[in-house]
Amino acid sequence: MIQQGQIIGIVGGGQLGQMLALDAKYTGMKVIVLDPTPGCPAGQVADDQIIAEYDDVKAIEELAQRVDVLTYEFENVDLTALRDVANRVYIPQGTNLLSITKNRLREKTFLRNAGLNTAPFMAVKDRTELEQAVKVIGYPAVLKTCEGGYDGHGQEVLHSDADLTKCEGILSTGNAILEGWVPFKLECSVMVGRNEDGEVTVFPVSENIHHDEILHISIVPARILPDLQEKAKKMVVKVAHAINLRGILGVEMFVDENGEIYINELAPRPHNSGHYSIEACDFSQFAIHNRAICNWPLPKIKLLHSVVMVNVLGQHVDGVRKLIAKKAGWHFHDYGKAEARYNRKMGHITILTDDIEKTLTEINDTHIWDK
Repeated sequence: MIQQGQIIGIVGGGQLGQMLALDAKYTGMKVIVLDPTPGCPAGQVADDQIIAEYDDVKAIEELAQRVDVLTYEFENVDLTALRDVANRVYIPQGTNLLSITKNRLREKTFLRNAGLNTAPFMAVKDRTELEQAVKVIGYPAVLKTCEGGYDGHGQEVLHSDADLTKCEGILSTGNAILEGWVPFKLECSVMVGRNEDGEVTVFPVSENIHHDEILHISIVPARILPDLQEKAKKMVVKVAHAINLRGILGVEMFVDENGEIYINELAPRPHNSGHYSIEACDFSQFAIHNRAICNWPLPKIKLLHSVVMVNVLGQHVDGVRKLIAKKAGWHFHDYGKAEARYNRKMGHITILTDDIEKTLTEINDTHIWDK
């Protein structure tokens, strides 16, 4: 059990690392971040920052020597570097979780072997294998790179043979996966935490709305029947035990018209759709992650208030800053990134509400998110 006053090391210095570091500081921990960008969001609030690339083995070794527990805030961590220091520092999440979730084919295979529902899928290495896979899975389908890719990058939706010509970039990786299209009614996600002692705690189901493959709004509780919410929670608990989770895990899902739930993707870290928990729950996803990796006991999560979370991208920043003077009840978060770029996540807003539909209308009426 990691005690107050000990040091948490975080590989990655983005907004997730920033919010992990803030929670760690609240609970009396010290934090050292490794990130190549001086003054990165997490570095702004940490006790120290090692400025180095994520695959810099010597820098990872330095971080391992200086901290008591090591974690990461994103999937693209160098597995070789982590394995190199695994015998020198406590890495509760291990490397198996990351190995599975870094690769979409391994991830889908793990889920299927665990008895969980996913879209049909096949491994694809070249154009010939893609054409064969399409004959089995059919259209529409989604071709994705097995590794890398986020917010819609590294994937292509295929509706007919004419779309196969758009797949050269993905196929050039030599490591792709074709997934069948799930005719979903809505997208949702659930955050689940588990510690070394095997204690599990589950967050409410979040309903997620995307624009241009980037999360736009999360609504909690999700607008689905209670029995479906319980079904989704039971699925994520099953995932947590099957993968021997230590820390927080985001489980993204599709819900179809018949109430079938398909697991789409796993995120072995805090997740954008869980940001609402800072204000709306008794413990945030960041608090649960830190507690879990430190092997503290895990509380049962309580949703204190219905909530809507909306992302702030680069093109929204100016408009959102003007809203601060008008929306006294909104919680404004700014990640402190140096440059506001189009579609770059710059912050988020959390709105506690007694009327979700009214709040969604209020967000739309600002016209900031029309861009």
